[in-house]
Amino acid sequence: MKVVIIKYNAGNIKSVQNAVERLGFECEITDDIEQIKKADKVIFPGVGEASSAMKYLKEKELDVVIKQLKQPVLGICLGLQLLCKSSEENNTQCLGIFDSEVKLFPPKDKVPHIGWNDFDYISGSLFKGVNAYNDVYYVHSYYAQICKQTVAVCNYILPFSAAIQQNNFYATQFHPEKSASVGEQILKNFLEL
Repeated sequence: MKVVIIKYNAGNIKSVQNAVERLGFECEITDDIEQIKKADKVIFPGVGEASSAMKYLKEKELDVVIKQLKQPVLGICLGLQLLCKSSEENNTQCLGIFDSEVKLFPPKDKVPHIGWNDFDYISGSLFKGVNAYNDVYYVHSYYAQICKQTVAVCNYILPFSAAIQQNNFYATQFHPEKSASVGEQILKNFLEL
């Protein structure tokens, strides 16, 4: 099986590669369109800022390619946010796969949201073998609003989409690669889809 991690103007890609390889899968980090199209699974991770990331995707024509992918795709953190309609972060138009808008957390508690949280709700194949009381690791200042494609909800300041799924597109706001055995199970579930 060929797993590709999309290389773009965002951080944290190497730790995702390490997590995938620990599970026994080979993966390649690339922004080559043909390699991405040929992959069996595509991972779209990232830590960074939405507008500069979207600018890079457009320059490389990856914005068009990602929307056309038919194989399972997993967005992580910024990857989830970029798969939404838009982001308040520098008023950014995103890819529009998910019918959700990304908003800045109101300053009612510490922002960014950094640390471990459990779920209010989980469903779907990404969460096979996972319980709602299991904790996963977050680092984010922006959140995706709950929408009809939301498959997991977390509550920090307010309820938000911890995971979203639409057809072959899956995404998590939390970092499975940093979420110990629970995150490993979620990554494994994705890779075995």
